[in-house]
Amino acid sequence: MTGTETMTERPQVIRHARGKRPEFYETPGLDHVMSMIMVLANEVSVLRDRMDSAERVAKASGIDLAAGIETLELDQAALEEREERRQDFLRRLFYLQLKDADEAAQAQTAEGFNATIAEIALQD
Repeated sequence: MTGTETMTERPQVIRHARGKRPEFYETPGLDHVMSMIMVLANEVSVLRDRMDSAERVAKASGIDLAAGIETLELDQAALEEREERRQDFLRRLFYLQLKDADEAAQAQTAEGFNATIAEIALQD
């Protein structure tokens, strides 16, 4: 880690597990939805723990945290940091959909495209 990096930065590397994912539900897409729900549940749990910690620290220091949060005005750097965090969260939330789209894009070839166009043209 260099002096300019922070602990929250993550490399922008697309990594996927190899092989087919196990499927637990017969309904198409339900495994993806369950994965998304689990990501959301994890995020909610972490947020609740962090808020609890912040409230306890503030209370021990005699700080009215709720009033401070209501009057907080964020600068551009803070807004950009929040947006980066939000985008990272969305990448994790939609991981399976992005993986499927990436695999589908890699499977496409010029020959397959031309074959599809020819097939459509013959359907007149």
